[in-house]
Amino acid sequence: MNPFSQLGIRHDIVNAITELGFENPTPIQEQAIPVLLTGSSDFVGLAQTGTGKTAAFGLPLLELLDFTQNSPQALVLCPTRELCLQIANDIKKFSKNIGNVHVVAVYGGANISDQLRQIRRGVQIVVATPGRMLDIIGRKAIDFSGVRYVVLDEADEMLNMGFQEDINDILSTTPEEKKTWLFSATMPTEVRRIAKNYMTDPHELTVGTKNTGNANINHEYYVVRPRDKYAAFKRIVDFNPEIFGIVFCRTKIETQEIAEALIKDGYNADSLHGDLSQQQRDKVMKRYRERSLQLLIATDVAARGIDVNDVTHVINFSLPDEIENYTHRSGRTARAGKTGVSIALITSKELGKIRQIERVIGKQFVKAEIPNGFDVCEKQLFALVHKVKTVEVNDNQIGQYLPRIMDEFADFSKEDVIKHFASLEFNRFLDYYENAPDLNISASESRGNDRGSRGDRPDRSSYNSDYTRLFINLGSVDDFTRGDMLGYICNNAKISGKSIGKIDLKGVFTFFEVENSVADKVMNEFNQVDFNGRSVRIELAGERDGGNRSGGGRSRSYRSSGNGGSRSRDREKDGGGFRDFSGKRRERRSEKKRW
Repeated sequence: MNPFSQLGIRHDIVNAITELGFENPTPIQEQAIPVLLTGSSDFVGLAQTGTGKTAAFGLPLLELLDFTQNSPQALVLCPTRELCLQIANDIKKFSKNIGNVHVVAVYGGANISDQLRQIRRGVQIVVATPGRMLDIIGRKAIDFSGVRYVVLDEADEMLNMGFQEDINDILSTTPEEKKTWLFSATMPTEVRRIAKNYMTDPHELTVGTKNTGNANINHEYYVVRPRDKYAAFKRIVDFNPEIFGIVFCRTKIETQEIAEALIKDGYNADSLHGDLSQQQRDKVMKRYRERSLQLLIATDVAARGIDVNDVTHVINFSLPDEIENYTHRSGRTARAGKTGVSIALITSKELGKIRQIERVIGKQFVKAEIPNGFDVCEKQLFALVHKVKTVEVNDNQIGQYLPRIMDEFADFSKEDVIKHFASLEFNRFLDYYENAPDLNISASESRGNDRGSRGDRPDRSSYNSDYTRLFINLGSVDDFTRGDMLGYICNNAKISGKSIGKIDLKGVFTFFEVENSVADKVMNEFNQVDFNGRSVRIELAGERDGGNRSGGGRSRSYRSSGNGGSRSRDREKDGGGFRDFSGKRRERRSEKKRW
């Protein structure tokens, strides 16, 4: 018998979740479901992200609600659009064998008319973000008088995002006799206050220790000089050839800058932050879920609700301001019982913060050394060897070329072929990493002799006369992100990404910088280009930019040199960048994976 049946879940729901790969309940599901199925008490569940909380409350809801009635009976509140969609979609999948189950996702950034239409048709479960839910309540477009259950998911994050007042207003429209189920990864005093204000003698369940991290996550930290942080980050990425990770930054600006720098350096990366439209966010997440992106650069708020399987690494490019947020970040990996690695890149001044996080999560960090160039070469070489060994051979297609291939290698022994193959690649690796600097901090620096640093970001110049600032009549309304714009310019102008500087994406136009040597080429190549039926125009920024930066101005771009010095024109020999096994720089293609 399926273990979920033993918890009290009916067979048609069990059959649906079995098809989804649910074999054994997670600890939070095993302990929460029997309690919630009684429907007789309020509930507080504390468990880390990735432990299966959606099923823990979603399955009992499907058992307790009356689906012959087409009126709202359950309301699920959560902090972000992504999480809202994820919960709604999961409940729909759980209920696919039950008739007349209607679930609506209510969130900002999408057409409110469509959401109102779904509500008017009849709905039993409403999953919503607080802001949009208040908007719909304000229009008197929904009646919560029949709501029997309210679920507050990721309650701590909703409070961190300032939704306390919104939650109060929404709950005031629901009946007093309802049952409230609260789920949270941490239990700060604000969450405790919600439990006190809205619940009566709740059943409290803690899986693991309060506020602690997932036991399946290994925590590492690297101490770097502020100017070397980006180069060290790339070195770590290159040392993990199969990485599929999320990189966290403090601000939207830092998120965009790092993503843009990575794209220019040939990595399959993109950013996720609050300034993106819903359509742009959906596009980025679709690519990430399909693994055409290997690195998602995100802010804390934007990444909440991301539920992507098999994330191998979480990298804290910047530590969060609130220590509790480290728990949420690291919870993006090691989901559903798998293992993962959480990495923190810190300066020597932040060692104290690592110790604070250790006390909160109940686990020690391992101090790791930034790999040197030779280590990275060796790791990438054997990753390639393994890939060659395990590749699926298409005999029908390759067969026609085998005679010519065999002729080429007629004078080679098996050992000769292997030697030449390995040497060809390894020699390029060695050349690529020639004179790559040691990015590890010395003992004296680690004791705090890091004076004169300019914070966590690499050195930037406010003006660079090597660049020309151009105007293009395409922008975010044309569904471009900065990464998309970079690829679009490179493809049409037939130039390398390393020739492009800062990209300043606006609504209906964009300013971007190119090296002076290719400025005329860019303008000439775009003479006959059109986009969706209209001519694309590129010209000198000049007066369009207010006359402030007519000749250059790389004001906020991450350096690509390994030693934190000035921007190198020869990116083939920096302290951490890695292109491909042919030694050529990879141009960005959204449909191709980096490795």
